[in-house]
Amino acid sequence: MSPAPVPVPRTVLDASDISRALTRIAHEILERNRGADPVVLLGIPTRGVGLATRISERIAAVEGQSVPTGSLDVTMYRDDIGLKPARALEHTDIPPGGIDGKVVVLVDDVLFSGRTIRAALDAIGDIGRPKAVQLAVLVDRGHRELPIRADYVGKNLPTSLVERVTVHLTEYDGTDAVLIADKTGAAV
Repeated sequence: MSPAPVPVPRTVLDASDISRALTRIAHEILERNRGADPVVLLGIPTRGVGLATRISERIAAVEGQSVPTGSLDVTMYRDDIGLKPARALEHTDIPPGGIDGKVVVLVDDVLFSGRTIRAALDAIGDIGRPKAVQLAVLVDRGHRELPIRADYVGKNLPTSLVERVTVHLTEYDGTDAVLIADKTGAAV
C-alpha cells in the first residue's frame, strides 16, 4: 500500500487579494497620519521589505511623493536567538533623514506571537526616537504572546497552532499568495 499523497496547502489570498489589501493599507496609513510627510516605512526582512516597497509605491501614486522606505533586521534583538537554529543576518537600511521625530510604520508579512515586533521595537530604540511607531501586517493570524496589535491589517486569519501560514511574494518566490496548511503539509 502506497502512502497517501500530501494535499497541497490552501490559498487564502491570491495576487489580486494581496494587491487590494496593500492598497487599502496604504490609504489607511495616509488617512491616519494626514498624508505622507511624517511617515517612514521599515520592512522586516524578508517579505516585510517587499511589502513595505509595495505600500510605498501605492502611497506615491496617491500623494505624488515617495515615502522613505527601508529595512530593519531584528535577528540580534530576538529573545529566542539561542533556542532556534542560527539565522543569517539581514540588512538594516534606514532611509536618509533617519527616524527621529517621524511616524515609523513597521511592515511585516505575518503577525503571530508578537515576538518579532517586540524585537523590532528594541531595534528601533537603538536607531533613534520616532514620534510614533505603527504596525502594518499582511496577515494577522492571532495567538499573541505579547500585548501587541497591528494598526493596519490586510487579512485577519484565525488559525490553530498546528497550522502554518506562508506568504509568497513575486520578488522572492515568483508568485503572490498566502497559503495555509497544517504543519504536516495537509490542506486545512
